[in-house]
Amino acid sequence: MDSSLRRARRSLAALALLSVFTLSHVGAAEDLRLLPPAAARQRLAALRADVAHHDALYHQKAAPEISDYDYDRLKQRLRELEAAFPELARETPAVAEVGDDRSGLFQTHRHRERMLSLDKTYSEADLRAFQARLAKLLGRADLAYVVEPKFDGFAVSVTYEKGKLVRVVTRGNGVEGDDITANALMIRRLPRGLRATAGDGTANAIPDAVELRGEVYVSFAEFERINAEREAAGEVLFANPRNLATGTIRQLEPKEIERRGLDIVFYGIGACLPASMQPPTQRGLHEMLKRWGLPGVESTWTARGGDELWAAIQALNRARAGFAFPTDGAVVKLDSVAQQREAGATDHAPRWAMAYKFAPARAETQVRAIVVQVGRTGVLTPVVEFSPVELAGSTVARASLHNRDEVARKDIRVGDFVYVEKAGEIIPVVVGVNTARRPAEAPAFVFPATCPACATAVAQRSGEVAVRCPSAACPAQLRRRLEHFASRECVAIDGLGPAMIDALVARGWVKDVPDLYRLRREDLLTLGKDVAKSTDRLLAAIEASKHAELWRFVAGLGIPQVGTVAAKEVARRHGSFDALLSAGASVANDSAGRAIAAYFAEPRNRALVENLIAAGVRPAGAKTEATGARLAGKIFVLTGTLPSLTRAQATEKIIAAGGRVAGSVSRNTHYLVLGADPGAKLDQAHALGVKVIDEPALLRLLRDD
Repeated sequence: MDSSLRRARRSLAALALLSVFTLSHVGAAEDLRLLPPAAARQRLAALRADVAHHDALYHQKAAPEISDYDYDRLKQRLRELEAAFPELARETPAVAEVGDDRSGLFQTHRHRERMLSLDKTYSEADLRAFQARLAKLLGRADLAYVVEPKFDGFAVSVTYEKGKLVRVVTRGNGVEGDDITANALMIRRLPRGLRATAGDGTANAIPDAVELRGEVYVSFAEFERINAEREAAGEVLFANPRNLATGTIRQLEPKEIERRGLDIVFYGIGACLPASMQPPTQRGLHEMLKRWGLPGVESTWTARGGDELWAAIQALNRARAGFAFPTDGAVVKLDSVAQQREAGATDHAPRWAMAYKFAPARAETQVRAIVVQVGRTGVLTPVVEFSPVELAGSTVARASLHNRDEVARKDIRVGDFVYVEKAGEIIPVVVGVNTARRPAEAPAFVFPATCPACATAVAQRSGEVAVRCPSAACPAQLRRRLEHFASRECVAIDGLGPAMIDALVARGWVKDVPDLYRLRREDLLTLGKDVAKSTDRLLAAIEASKHAELWRFVAGLGIPQVGTVAAKEVARRHGSFDALLSAGASVANDSAGRAIAAYFAEPRNRALVENLIAAGVRPAGAKTEATGARLAGKIFVLTGTLPSLTRAQATEKIIAAGGRVAGSVSRNTHYLVLGADPGAKLDQAHALGVKVIDEPALLRLLRDD
C-alpha cells in the first residue's frame, strides 16, 4: 500500500466536508409548495428522467456519472417534490425507489421475501428524527440499536436449503433479481454449506431454508492489485472498489471472476423456514452467522437513545480508517426482531433501519490545464491539472478525465473552478464545475483530431469510447511500451528510466523493444561525461534481463487483459516462447487466452517476439509437470494471513515449483496453507479430509523441491 493511501485512510475520521456542488435540478432549499403547477410538473418530469438515467448507470452498468452524494441528493429532491405535489406525482408512473439491477444477462429468480433498500441520510438531524419516530411508534425512549459498517459493494441474497448453498441472487427490483449463482461460487469466502457444529463443539440448528442478505465487495488491497495489473496492461482503471465488485460479479467467465479477489459479508436475513429459527435480535443473528461459518460483520456498536446512537456512528467513522474494506457509512438497525416487525416497512425500505452516509471529502480548485496523454496502446487520455488541494489526507493536483466523451459531458474548461473528490477514498476525480465562477473568456476544450505526439489522425474503433493514435511508430507509445517492459513488474531493467528512454528514442537507437538488446556501449558513452559506470550497469542489467522468467516477458508485451496473474498461468502452461508461438489459438480458453491468441495472430507481434529471441532473449520457463518438479500437479489453497509471506509471494513460489493455487477448497485440493485468522476454508478442508499445513511446512516442501 502506498503512503498516500495510508495517509488517506488514517485521516478519514477527520473528514466532515459537506458537498457544495449540486446538480442544476437540485438547487438551494426552497418552499416547493410555492411553485406554480406548470413549473412543478416540468421539474418533476426532469427530475424523474434524471433519476431514471442515473439509476440505470448505477445499478445496471456500474458506470455512474455523478458521485454517490449527488445521486442521493437527486433522489431525495425527487421525493420532496412528489410529496409537495402528490396529485402531479400520480399523473405519471413514479421512478422505482428500489433501483433495479437486473442486467438481462442472467435468468431471474424471485426472492422468498422482498429485498428492500434503506432510507439514507447525511444529516444528524434526520438520524435523530428517525430515532424519535421509532420511539414514538413503539412507545419506548430507550430502544436498543445495532450500528454496523455500511459496506460499499453489491447487495445479494444467498439461499441455503437444509444447510446447502442453492442460490445467489442480486437485489434486482426487490421482488426478483439476477441468478448469479455460478459466478458467485468463485467468491473465495462463500461457504457451500452451513456449518453443523460450532467451534466449541456444540451442534448448530440448521433451518430448512434461509435467505441471507449480504454484500459482495473488493478489499482495498485487491483493488490496488487489480488496478496495477490493468495499468500495466494498458486498460482503463476502475474508479472505485464498488464498480470493480459490480462489474466483476457480472462477468460471464468464472475463471476471470476467480482471478479477482471478490469477498462477501453477511449481515441480514430475509425468509427463514421455520420462522421460529430466526434469532430474536440483530446481535443474535451476527452470532448465528459466525456459528454457521459464514463471514459476518466483525465490528459493530450498540446504543440506546439518540445520543448514544450518534456517538456510535462517530466511533465507527473514526474506526473505518483501519478497515481493509470500503465503507461509505453506517447502518442503524433496531436490535429486537419483534420491534422490527412491529415497526414494519414502506414500499421500499424498513422503518426500523436507516443508513447514515458519510459525506465525501470534496474540495474546490481551479483548472490550470487539460493535457492529453498518449498511452502505450495509443489511447489518448485527457488529464486535468489544477491548483493543488488537500483531500483525504494527501495533496492532489491532477485527475484523469478518462476519454473524449467525459470531457464533453462535464464541459470542463481551463480556468474553471471544479469540485474534486476522492472516488472510493482513493482516486481523485472531478465531479462537477462551479459554472457561477467560470471566466467569461474560458473557451470550450477541443479534443485533438491528431495525435499530440506524432500528428497522426486519431481514430475510434467501433463500440469503443477510447480515441487512439493508430501509428505503431508513435514515439509516445514507444516510450510507454519501453517503460512498461523495463518496469519491476516485468523484466526489471535497472537504470532504464524515463530520461534514458527519452534519450534512446530521440536518437533513433531504439525503435522497438528488441532494439534494447542491440544497444552499443560506444553509443551510450556519447550521452554525457562520466557515464561509463552507469552505462556498464545499464548494459549489465539489460544482459541479465535476457534470462528473466517467461511470465515477465509475457507481461512485458503489454497484451490487453493480460496482467501478471494471467501471464504466470500462461508461462506455467507453455514453458517457453517457442511453445507459446506454436500454440496459436489453442490458448484461447478464456478471455486472457483469447487476448494472447489475438496478439500472436498479428504478424507484427510475432515478429517482435522472434526478434527478441534473435537478440539473445532466453527466458526462464515456469516449471511444469514435464520438468519433474516435486509440486507439479499439486493444488494449494491459501487461507488467513501467513507469518512472513504475502499471499502473492506464496502463490508465486508455489507456481514456480510446479504447483497451482486455487481460490476455494474442493476434493481435488492437496494442501490448505493455514495462516492467522482463517476463514471457512479451514472447516471445508477438515470436512473433505484435505491436508492442512502452515507456512514452515510449505517452505519445507519448496526446499525439498
